[in-house]
Amino acid sequence: SCKVFFAKDPLKIVRAQGQYMFDEKGEKYLDCINNVAHVGHSHPYVTKAATKQMELLNTNSRFLHDNLVQYAQRLTATLPEKLSVCYFVNSGSEANDLALRLARRYHGHQDVITLE
Repeated sequence: SCKVFFAKDPLKIVRAQGQYMFDEKGEKYLDCINNVAHVGHSHPYVTKAATKQMELLNTNSRFLHDNLVQYAQRLTATLPEKLSVCYFVNSGSEANDLALRLARRYHGHQDVITLE
């Protein structure tokens, strides 16, 4: 039930830069799958910020940290007042799980309709 992309001729991606990924032969591919559309792979600003953070603390959002609160305040300041709560998760799966749990709690129903 877990598909491999390009099963007939799998890609072995070894590096990426900007919006492109490169295979072991140096062939360039436009990355339309990963979450890079907004900044790209190896963006110098993001790499520098990530390195600075990892030198201090490398964890996810399950532990309390002032940066989470500060980021939530900066983010919600840009949004309408009704959008004043932030939930930080580390993956799309966690986001979907949380959305489902919130919807079930709010509506009191367990039924779900999904599309394949």
